This record gives sequence, structure tokens and C-alpha cells, in this order.
Amino acid sequence: MRKLLAIFYLFSILIGVVFPGDWQVDKGATNTVIFYSSTPVLDFEGTTNSIDGYIYWEGDSLFGDKNEIYFELSLNTFETGIGKRDRDMRDDVLQTDKFPLASFRGSFNQVKKSGVLYKVVVEGEMDLHGIKKRMKINGEIQMSENRMNLKSHFSIFLKDFEIEAPSLMAFFKVADEIKLELDLNLINKSN
Repeated sequence: MRKLLAIFYLFSILIGVVFPGDWQVDKGATNTVIFYSSTPVLDFEGTTNSIDGYIYWEGDSLFGDKNEIYFELSLNTFETGIGKRDRDMRDDVLQTDKFPLASFRGSFNQVKKSGVLYKVVVEGEMDLHGIKKRMKINGEIQMSENRMNLKSHFSIFLKDFEIEAPSLMAFFKVADEIKLELDLNLINKSN
């Protein structure tokens, strides 16, 4: 029986069949989520590496027809470099005591191979501040052996999640548009 399974596995590799994929965020690697915010007088960013999630698919092709993507991060872990600003952002803006996590659940809508990269479009639901919003997000995936690197740049708008942009000084509000940059490393757990 083992010989039969080994022959089937070898044959599958030779003809290029891809088995189901179960990829999880590699906690031992560097993973970052950065947000950028602007005002007329000040630009600042916040960073966290506290993200978890997975990419899963079934089928005979990479990112098969039945697939799911899920990522979540703890909003309490963002750091902007100024303790008071971090505390105000957590307490007054994001209300992390009530809404500690942000998450995205979706699936691959498009996958195009471009050299060693896969250009992907995922469609799903962002959950932030107790509000769920449908989104399409572009990204790039690079794969090597049992590792995957996922990068994405996209924007969210605070008003879409019923978050009031905070004021800086008496005259300036933080921009409603928040730009996000993700750089995540995943490891294949389906082996």
C-alpha cells in the first residue's frame, strides 16, 4: 500500500497536480502591518507585527476554486512612536476595549501568474470597529518551497467603519483615508 501511495504522489508531482493548501502566518518570521495617516501639518504611521491568519484552498490548482483567506490583528498592538498618541488612538478613536480586533475574511477572486509572482485580487469582508464592509483588495504572492510571502497596499476610510477622524490641535483633523501596507509570511501546514 505504501508503494502505491508513493507512486501516486510521485506521479502527481510529475504531472503538476497541486494538493490542497493550508498556509498559516509564520509566527517566527517578520510580519508587519503599517498604517499611514496624514493631516495638513503632520504625517504619521503606526506599526504592528501582531497578526494571525491563514490561506486555505482545495482543488487541483494553486489557489483552487474552493478557497478561504482569513487574517486578524489586535488593534491594541499598533505603535506610532508616541505613547500618548497610541493611548488616545486605542481609547478614543478605535475604542479597543469594545472592538479589540480587526479582521478580513474572503476568497481569491482573481489569480494571475507574472513571472515568479502571483498577482491576486481577494474579495471579502473587513470587520473593524463593529462594522463589516465588503472590499476588493489587490496583492502579490511569491512562493518558494513551503513558504509564501504576501504583500498588499490598500486604503480604508474611517467613515465607512463609523470611526470619527480625531482632531490634532484645534484646527486639523486626521484624514479620513488610512493607507495600509501588509507584508506577511506564511508557511505550508498541509504537508
